[in-house]
Amino acid sequence: MSPHLAVAVVAAEDQNFLKHHGFDMGAIQAAIEEAERGKRRRGASTISQQTAKNVFLWPGSTWVRKGLEAYFTVLIEAIWSKRRIMEVYLNSIEMGDGIYGAEAVAQQHFGTTAAKLTQEQCALIAVSLPNPVKFNSARLSAYMQRRQHKILREMRNVRVWMRDF
Repeated sequence: MSPHLAVAVVAAEDQNFLKHHGFDMGAIQAAIEEAERGKRRRGASTISQQTAKNVFLWPGSTWVRKGLEAYFTVLIEAIWSKRRIMEVYLNSIEMGDGIYGAEAVAQQHFGTTAAKLTQEQCALIAVSLPNPVKFNSARLSAYMQRRQHKILREMRNVRVWMRDF
């Protein structure tokens, strides 16, 4: 798999991935405060939480599922390395309508393998992750292009501290 993909996903989804132990308390607190101020609801799930949900649980947002997600997040953070969490995440998440994993999106959207994805393609995939059905990495919109450029800039910063990842 292209090393650019992990960097792009961290830059877009969870910039504290290597620093937290499954939960980004700052992001959770910010999401709570924004909700209290009546702002648009946003997620604060880390890559570890999303991996737990995608691998062990079902879609949806109930308190029971959230509780189980927290339990599995603690387990995978205790047992798996960050590299393994990222590998499982990138091979299990939906990256397009019915497209799961890096290899599938690389082949279907870019006509290549996951190992050969460019930095720009990886940033575009990362753009799509919040809603891969709405934001199709094979069809670039103006919003997606702006977000892709922002992620590419962030990737320069993230790459520095992910050097040993």
